[in-house]
Amino acid sequence: MGTNVAIAKGRAAQLATMTTHPGFTQFTQVIASPALLAIARHWNQARDDKLMPSWADLSSSALAPHFQLLWGFQYDPQSDEFTGRLAGAHVTEWLGANFWGARLQDIHSPRVEKEARHFFHKIISGPAAGRCSGRLFVMGDHTALGERIALPLSSDGVHADAILGATEYEYVPVTGPVELIHENLEWFALR
Repeated sequence: MGTNVAIAKGRAAQLATMTTHPGFTQFTQVIASPALLAIARHWNQARDDKLMPSWADLSSSALAPHFQLLWGFQYDPQSDEFTGRLAGAHVTEWLGANFWGARLQDIHSPRVEKEARHFFHKIISGPAAGRCSGRLFVMGDHTALGERIALPLSSDGVHADAILGATEYEYVPVTGPVELIHENLEWFALR
């Protein structure tokens, strides 16, 4: 078996055997980054008495100090497409200005797109909050370490149809293609 196939199978197994925890409170207790914690707390405040907030419920002024960390996707259940909706400075640095409106498969390689799609489906279908920590990206010859969170959004407050994400990492220069890594995954059920 080739090295890339073994790595892909290992990552698929890792995605399938992630730790799941109950509740949003537990989610906030494991977030190490103060910026990501502020984003998560704003998401929770914005949802008020709903299961999830919508894009419109989020306050741009509350998120502005962390904008460079943010990213987001809109989900269309009819086509099963995730489309770029929000890109902070870090995302545009890695992926260029073509993130807005781009389909997930147009942004990432087939292998990375498959992993990201699985990660996103878990958030949408739970609905659940997701967290990764440790190795987050490989950019050329450099590995970025940090923390990533992803939270579901909903236009009706009940059915998830978007994802708000944020990633904080130790800066490494973009010297080649960006490969997304989902390491140390944890899930936090919202129901």
